[in-house]
Amino acid sequence: MVREILIWPDTLLARKCEAVTDFADPVLKQLLQDMEATMLANKGAGLAANQVGFALRAVVLLVKEGATRRVLKLVNPRIVESKGLSRGREGCLSLPGYFDDVPRARWVRVEAQDEDGGALTVEGDGFLGRALQHELEHLEGRVFVDNVSPLKRTQAFNKFQKAKKRGLRYRADSPQPQDFTAPPA
Repeated sequence: MVREILIWPDTLLARKCEAVTDFADPVLKQLLQDMEATMLANKGAGLAANQVGFALRAVVLLVKEGATRRVLKLVNPRIVESKGLSRGREGCLSLPGYFDDVPRARWVRVEAQDEDGGALTVEGDGFLGRALQHELEHLEGRVFVDNVSPLKRTQAFNKFQKAKKRGLRYRADSPQPQDFTAPPA
């Protein structure tokens, strides 16, 4: 099922997510399947559980390896090592239509669990490394505009406020208007 994506500055996006402890719960597997469907339907590269209304430490990422594409599902992920620094342009399904340059580590190693609780280690640089950091940041209650200057963050907020006044909805598949409210102080 394709779920509605919360739009910044929804308060759930600013909430730190809780660890998953019950891997036998069918709700977890359904949530991960729904997150995958939602990410793909919206042409995203990644999605965190809190973006679809669940404050759980779970993310899905679209990994491209040559002509092959697969979806990586990570539960309770954490960055255990990082190296270097790079700046790159990012966007987010929770901030549709807004892009900006964000500093990130050049390379990361992530430890996580799969949907059955098994141990996983993922290493990434380039786009995968950036996507891992972006999605794991969501689990800490942060979005990528938290990493830009206050001026740019205000400009992003103003863009969403103008959209509200014009009655625009960023997500064409959203069944209801989005709630554009003031960003948290």
